[in-house]
Amino acid sequence: MSLWQWYKGIPTRTRMLVGVGIMGYAAAAMFVTDRLEERMGFVPTEKDKEELQKAIPKITVVDRPSK
Repeated sequence: MSLWQWYKGIPTRTRMLVGVGIMGYAAAAMFVTDRLEERMGFVPTEKDKEELQKAIPKITVVDRPSK
């Protein structure tokens, strides 16, 4: 039995609780990891932020000539 078949086979209320549980876990992880990174000293420096900005590709919009 695949995971999707198992998921479709459980009651609707249980599926909702599983979904809400996963979303709650993800939200808590996002909140906790930021605090944990600050405590462990993994905060990016200004140099790191500048290097990241340089690595992001730039998008240039070019207008097409009208037909």
